[in-house]
Amino acid sequence: MHYLDYAATTPVPAEVAQAMAAVLTEHYGNPSSQYELGRRAKDLVNRSRAVVAGALGCASEQLFFTSCGTEGDNWAIRAALYQNRRVGRHIVTTAVEHSAVLQCVKRLEQEGCSATYLKPDNAGRITAEQVADALREDTALVSIMLVNNETGVRFPVEEVAALLQDRPTLLHTDAVQGFLKVPFTVKTLGADYITLSAHKIGGPKGIGALYAGGRAKPPQSLLYGGGQESGLRPGTEPTAQIAGFAKAVALRLERLEETLAHLSACKSYAIEKLRAIPDLRFIGQGDAPHILSVSLPGYPSQNIVSELDAKGICISAGSACHRGKASHVLTAMGLDKKTAAGTVRVSFGPETAFEDIDALAAALLEHKTTRFPML
Repeated sequence: MHYLDYAATTPVPAEVAQAMAAVLTEHYGNPSSQYELGRRAKDLVNRSRAVVAGALGCASEQLFFTSCGTEGDNWAIRAALYQNRRVGRHIVTTAVEHSAVLQCVKRLEQEGCSATYLKPDNAGRITAEQVADALREDTALVSIMLVNNETGVRFPVEEVAALLQDRPTLLHTDAVQGFLKVPFTVKTLGADYITLSAHKIGGPKGIGALYAGGRAKPPQSLLYGGGQESGLRPGTEPTAQIAGFAKAVALRLERLEETLAHLSACKSYAIEKLRAIPDLRFIGQGDAPHILSVSLPGYPSQNIVSELDAKGICISAGSACHRGKASHVLTAMGLDKKTAAGTVRVSFGPETAFEDIDALAAALLEHKTTRFPML
């Protein structure tokens, strides 16, 4: 198998699986229990939180574990609206955010909020000037992702943070595709809320984190129950997933320079190989080292994905969350229908080999030369 869909999810290294297995079979106590087994589990949660917080450059008290990036996005957006309820109910976001942000904002519009959706240029870029022009007196929140999950374009979160420093408007960024792939800390980024997800960096599914710092107050709880996560996210802590998240972060940090260099080398090699395919187009101008978006105009992406799957090559037709629907990202970029319909996403990880890319290039060339394009 040639796995080239790391932006969808990542394989779990053996060390991460072993750390989780140890928790499930040996350190299985409830962190809220008062006896030794429970205290050890609580200590594990605290140590794991410190590892993830350290990678962000924040205090442990500013980091809250979640079930996934989607929960973190929803929690941050609603928390910001609640904190700034006296400022107003206007939200500025982009038309190319992950659906976890867009669907949450659309729901808030149904509840009486108003929203401005910034459109990118045809390279997929959003500027800080666009954000500045959209700000109003009643703007409570700006939510802008760090790295777009389809194009790999990095958005100017730092510049937006500078715009907002003298305003009450809070800033949230979905950093799921950027964490440990593009350099940043909470200090350099300047966002008040930052969303993370473990399964994009070799951690397990079912665990993420939300940073709430800067001008953000402790977020309003989305759930009600026990006192876990400082009373803000009740529910027994998923200690095995938390331990796996921390182990994945630790492994990435140990090999970060090497991993980032490898991702960049894979992307450069892929561009070189794919450039030889007649009429293939590169979509956007992605800055992230692990995402590459390309199109065979006239050749439906779902057909490409299916045919490559039969050859053991895993790529996607945009975000894994679309489930066959047209990409809102490509639509917002203003691509013509044939180009948008023929776009696929390739993404790389530490385990990617040049042989995987060779197989991809050969399969795409074969598809183009043996299949008829749509009219």
